[in-house]
Amino acid sequence: MLRSVGQTRVTRSGEDPRAAELRAAVSRLRRELAGHPAEFGDRAIAEDELAVLAAMVAAGDPEVRRMRRSLLLIAGAVGSVSALSPALMQVRAAVDLFAELPRPAGPAPCGPGAGPGPAAPGDFPGTWRHDDPSGP
Repeated sequence: MLRSVGQTRVTRSGEDPRAAELRAAVSRLRRELAGHPAEFGDRAIAEDELAVLAAMVAAGDPEVRRMRRSLLLIAGAVGSVSALSPALMQVRAAVDLFAELPRPAGPAPCGPGAGPGPAAPGDFPGTWRHDDPSGP
């Protein structure tokens, strides 16, 4: 079956599978963070941002920019705790599921770095730069 752009798959329970994945990842990291014996200064920040992610999923309308901000704050808070890395990576992967959009077919986008063009300002094929000693 073909799906239109913007449509998402739905699980048997009627839930977006991306939301289910994010819910599971957030839950896992919350459990592992709660069970981690070491205290570190930014634990409260990580817990607060995990609560924000959980609330967004529960509301059914997660905002990608806000999820990425929460992920950045969580990573900054627990990034130095290697025992939490696998669970943190699972949250990252789940957030990334929301950001993946189908790429349109057709020509490459315009803009810096989008294709052939001048290597530096004033470097156009067939032109001479005034500071080039090999010029006319």
